[in-house]
Amino acid sequence: MQVYNVVKFKVKPGQEGAFLDAHRDGKAKWPGLEHGVIIRTGDQTFCLIGMWVSQDALVAARSAMIKTLDSFRSVLEDQGNGRGVTDAVSGEVVLAL
Repeated sequence: MQVYNVVKFKVKPGQEGAFLDAHRDGKAKWPGLEHGVIIRTGDQTFCLIGMWVSQDALVAARSAMIKTLDSFRSVLEDQGNGRGVTDAVSGEVVLAL
């Protein structure tokens, strides 16, 4: 079954370019990631959407994803309510549209 993850980010004012650059040029080519996109959801807000070969692949790539996050963590704002600088969810596809 196909697995997706979605991570919401709020970028500090003026840091949008640094945020996007942190994902360019293969920096977000994590093992098991089949396809990924970043969408702008507001003035300073973005979502990364990843499609994975399996849940195991997603779990195995977490340390690599955290390493990437650590490279641009300073350009992110806290999400509030104890979430830190990211708001992430993942799961298996239950219905393809």
